Amino acid sequence: MILTNVDHIPGKRIIEHYGLVSGSTVRAKHVGRDLMASLKNIVGGELKGYTELLQDSRRQAVERMVVQAEELGANAVVNVRFSTSSVAQGAAEIYAYGTAVRTED
Repeated sequence: MILTNVDHIPGKRIIEHYGLVSGSTVRAKHVGRDLMASLKNIVGGELKGYTELLQDSRRQAVERMVVQAEELGANAVVNVRFSTSSVAQGAAEIYAYGTAVRTED
């Protein structure tokens, strides 16, 4: 599966357009991570626990988007984008979306 954030794939011609595909996940903060984040706020630095949480969330959202594209018969997703939103106190949604297409081999 080819994934790109532009509207075309250099060297490939789009022959089918399947429409919007998406994947999302909602994650809640972890009490242990919150405690460590509070300590980091005092001394500064990267909040590695949150970085890992966001990386895992993006990966899962993309995997779900790819599954949806494959079910439609696509071999690529163009215009891939990410969005986040707060769902509840301490929980956020990571949303990946794009346009499923089939390109010439």
